[in-house]
Amino acid sequence: MKKFQCCLFLLLFSASVLAQNQINLEAVLNVKEKSLEIEQEITYQNNSQDSLEFVYLNDWANSFSSKTTPLAERFSEDYQRNFHFAKKEERGSTNIRSISTAETWRLDWERPEEHPDIIRIKLENPLAPGDSVKLFLRYWIKIPSDKFTGFGYADGKFKLRYWYISPAVYTEEWNIYSNKNLGDLFSPLAEFTISLDIPLNYQITSALNFTGVEYAGNRKKIFLHGKQRQNLRLFIEKIGKSKFEIINTPTFDLITNIKDDKLAPELKNLFVTRTETFIKKRLGKYPHDLLLTTAQDYAENPVYGLNQLPNLVRPFPDGLQYDISQMKAMTASYLRNTLLLNPRKEKWVFDAIQISLMMDYVNEFYPKMKLIGNLSEFFVVEWSHLAELDFNEQYAFLFMHMQRLNLDQPLAMSQDSLIKFNVRIANDYKAGVGIKYLEDFLGKPPVEKSIRQFYHDYKLRPVDASDFEELLKKNSEKDISWFFDEYIATNKKIDFTIKNVKKVGDSLLVSIKNKEENNMPVTLYGLKNDSIISKQWVENITDTKTVRIAAENIDRVALNYEEIIPEFNERDNFHRVTTFLNKPLQFRLLLDAEDPGYHQVFLMPEFSYNLYDGFAIGPKLYNKTLLTKNFIYSVSPKLGLKSKALIGSVSFYNMHQYPNQEFNSLKYGFSGSRFSYADGLFYYKYTPYIIFNFRNPDLRDNENQIISLRSVSVVREGKDELQDDPDYDVLNLGYSYSNQNMINFLTASADVQWSKDFSKIAFTGTYRKLFKNNRQINFRFFAGLFLHNETQESDFFSFALDRPSDYLFDYNYYGRSESSGLFSQQFIRAEGGFKSKLEPAFANQWITTVNSSTNIWRWIYVYGDLGLVKNEHSSPKFMYDSGIRVNLVEDYFELFFPVYSNLGWEIDEPDYDQKIRFIVSLDFQTLFKLFTRRWY
Repeated sequence: MKKFQCCLFLLLFSASVLAQNQINLEAVLNVKEKSLEIEQEITYQNNSQDSLEFVYLNDWANSFSSKTTPLAERFSEDYQRNFHFAKKEERGSTNIRSISTAETWRLDWERPEEHPDIIRIKLENPLAPGDSVKLFLRYWIKIPSDKFTGFGYADGKFKLRYWYISPAVYTEEWNIYSNKNLGDLFSPLAEFTISLDIPLNYQITSALNFTGVEYAGNRKKIFLHGKQRQNLRLFIEKIGKSKFEIINTPTFDLITNIKDDKLAPELKNLFVTRTETFIKKRLGKYPHDLLLTTAQDYAENPVYGLNQLPNLVRPFPDGLQYDISQMKAMTASYLRNTLLLNPRKEKWVFDAIQISLMMDYVNEFYPKMKLIGNLSEFFVVEWSHLAELDFNEQYAFLFMHMQRLNLDQPLAMSQDSLIKFNVRIANDYKAGVGIKYLEDFLGKPPVEKSIRQFYHDYKLRPVDASDFEELLKKNSEKDISWFFDEYIATNKKIDFTIKNVKKVGDSLLVSIKNKEENNMPVTLYGLKNDSIISKQWVENITDTKTVRIAAENIDRVALNYEEIIPEFNERDNFHRVTTFLNKPLQFRLLLDAEDPGYHQVFLMPEFSYNLYDGFAIGPKLYNKTLLTKNFIYSVSPKLGLKSKALIGSVSFYNMHQYPNQEFNSLKYGFSGSRFSYADGLFYYKYTPYIIFNFRNPDLRDNENQIISLRSVSVVREGKDELQDDPDYDVLNLGYSYSNQNMINFLTASADVQWSKDFSKIAFTGTYRKLFKNNRQINFRFFAGLFLHNETQESDFFSFALDRPSDYLFDYNYYGRSESSGLFSQQFIRAEGGFKSKLEPAFANQWITTVNSSTNIWRWIYVYGDLGLVKNEHSSPKFMYDSGIRVNLVEDYFELFFPVYSNLGWEIDEPDYDQKIRFIVSLDFQTLFKLFTRRWY
């Protein structure tokens, strides 16, 4: 009976393989028009248990067709402006000529409203389980420029991905979703027979088998074939221009354009063959003759760190960059081409296997390699903890970077719901580090066996993440439900601490507290002079748990001492037994990686500039590491080279974060500073504050709200000589709302201030809109009202039309007291927001203004400002100005050229150069936001 069942299973399995989908495709490339004319036959097999009235097809070439597709919206969310500003001929599209069957000349089809790159076909008759239908398609593909995704046309080359229409996958329901530049098209395996008509001087590179060629005049037809394939990529290039090379291995030929011109071909062959042998040993044999790895795919998901340094700086041994790059690219292709997991919903399985294999590969062939390579021996950094980190520690480090920012997301979350840093880096690494966590908990053999068995059992077969989970649990002797229920399915943090250690006889009673709501295990170590005496796993710590260990030869106990577990805070994992301090104090120069075994204090030089102090330099004493902390302090005294005075700042704050909640964080702290505000005159500013931050739990949503309360005390020198206002204290309550996106940008804020001599309220709103025709409009509204004001003799506390006095010293003025010269022309977009210097320049009762601008050509804008200014004992004055705005980088580098205002034609005046205003940001943190907003 068992033999009969086995034969029946093999028969059914063979039948399912033979009954795979078929795609026969004839395409003609038009080089001049950058297009493909395609006639295609799809034989779609219904392998489900349901009758299907509709068939869905993926048409991701059409995702480039407009500025409103999900792909275009994704580009916008990631601040990728080149797609929105591209010419129409640079974007791609699909033009369907006809869809039919042998029985029906034209089938009814449509594109779902939310999925313009999906085709929904109404079948003439329901497709029964096991039956198939032949669809005949005629369509035209406009190939997009490669500057959007790395695939498309460029310089006579055609790098094609998602260039043909393919069936979607049905598993109890249709798995349909739009292209969002995540490289995750999900389509079933099919047998491909392809004919490509191309110019005679072109050639084709692909992972399909070449079966023949036919010549006709100045063109030729290339014939390709492959079974059990999906998501085919083609590279069509002029003969002699291709960068691809073929490297032979024992089981397949690698076709690759990943380059390292400094390596001899023999070394490349050695590395590739070694990688093929390693992957085959750990997974199993690759089922196809050809494996394709491309520079374009690798650029989307590189080994971060290797690719960040210029070629001039080569801190790694010759060949390592090529070896690791090929290892990552080959493993990715190996898995994606053979495991039929849903890459949008279950990518974590790919990542867990790939990253863990990469870590094992480095451990085997580069066991002493450091994270920063040979730079760890450079005298400037050799003293640092960063220089001590192994190459593989980068994975936990970069994942922990997102946890510390409260921006981490679950591994099981759909890829299109992840922010870019998590899609490209953090979640991949968390998955790989998780496998290492599991290996340490179970031992390597059960995990390695499960991965190998998973690949063997489900290669080229329908599979989902639950099959991987089932195998791991089957091969485990311990309960590992926590791994899937918490580590994979949630973004719960791992954080333990030792509450107490008590010596009882020859034993130690160690109380361990789990600071998070999870049931993940942790390792407990006994140490002697930093050497490991004992190690054991402690499980089921729901709150606090006390365990007994032998006390002999132990001077400290520690949790997660080898840092295998990706723990949120390892700084409280140590407890003394016989030593005086839990952790010794450590002073370091510059910025360093966090060393949880020490109390770290850093010292680095810091620079600043303003007109009165000149360039200032001094030491900065602080505790911030490369990974942020909740408690940060900084002491930064400086010497002003011009003022010859001691200036600087001191600050500290503590933050409480609340993951997955609208109430995102609570921050409270204190800051104090002393700088010059005029030649020979200094101010002191003291500010205790508290900030409540609210953010949409959907991290891809940029909606953010902040409520802040602070008390600002200002003491100024030289006030008698200036006959200025006295020292003052201001209580400031603020609220701000922001939803900043490339297409629609909205911010609003309300500000209330109370002081002994005045109280005031102000509102600011900003809106930017980028239209489909690339026209951008900008509106800003400001309104301010004094509730009471006893300072009318001076305009120091008044609302400003064009240049706020900044009595709270919030703005980064380079010459805040200047009334003429270059530094007086610095523009701060605050209060009235006018660019022209008009009278009255201040309002001691109320003010309301509107600032607007729109572009007339690329980064050239025309602007206009309107406003009403009301002062005591005078009627409201109507103010206006207009001019040209040169917007080189929005909010960071802009120039304003006044043209016409209440003063008349300003452009005709002889001192016009003194009327030009500018925005220049030299602050590192502000500039850093410009480059990171697309990642976070």
